[in-house]
Amino acid sequence: MVNRSFHLHLVSDATGDTLYALARACVSQFAGVSAEEHSWTMLRSVTQLDSVMAGIEANPGIVLFTVVDPTLRSALMERCRQSQTPCIPVLDPVLGGLSAYLGIAVKGQPGRQHVLDQGYFDRIEAMQFSLAHDDGQGIWNLEEADVVLVGVSRTSKTPTCVYLANRGYRAANVPLVPNVSLPDGLEALKRPLVIGLTKDPNRLVQIRRNRVLMLNQDLNTDYTDPETVRKEVAWAKAIYEKYNWPVIDVTRRSIEETAATAIQLLENRDRDG
Repeated sequence: MVNRSFHLHLVSDATGDTLYALARACVSQFAGVSAEEHSWTMLRSVTQLDSVMAGIEANPGIVLFTVVDPTLRSALMERCRQSQTPCIPVLDPVLGGLSAYLGIAVKGQPGRQHVLDQGYFDRIEAMQFSLAHDDGQGIWNLEEADVVLVGVSRTSKTPTCVYLANRGYRAANVPLVPNVSLPDGLEALKRPLVIGLTKDPNRLVQIRRNRVLMLNQDLNTDYTDPETVRKEVAWAKAIYEKYNWPVIDVTRRSIEETAATAIQLLENRDRDG
């Protein structure tokens, strides 16, 4: 089994979010390998490049970059060549393919995906909506949501809603609490897609116990009792089935995967009418 670490330099002329996500996705495909990440963002001048290269040369490794300014790109690649540092322009294959297909030259303007356009303000509005409708709040106007997530405690409802909001979806979440009635009108919602989240009871018990320990509270409660939790999960599944709500099992899913599945369910519903 390979067990090694290497220095990974992420150089971007903007926030580096795209590069960070791509690098993580790629490195995860190599078993036994971990990357010590060095982030160099908002690179906009050759003067800034001097300090970046000093950091790279102090910790030799490999460079992944998203720099679109031709002059700065050339300078970075030349400096890497001189120091014999592998240097990969990760956007080039996609930009080249799109340019050839569209017959339009690449603008070469840093940070265009972060411009303050209508899409940006829609995402801000979605985030505000999700925060105002977290954990059963704002029940009175759930009809304005795109997605409503329901589930028992610790099924990742809140972080999934935040992620969906960052993608521009108005997401609300409603907790299912044993012996507490569902909010009025939840089962009658028309516009939003209501999705039930579930999790393996054993895993749920473990997560709840960790939460209780972190809060220095008593472990001996129904909240962490294995048999009670199994009944709670079964009760929630019965509700989903009763109202014909689609279900996502989040046991082995990351927040991003759960959100992607929710988006797919929403798109499928809208496409099918």
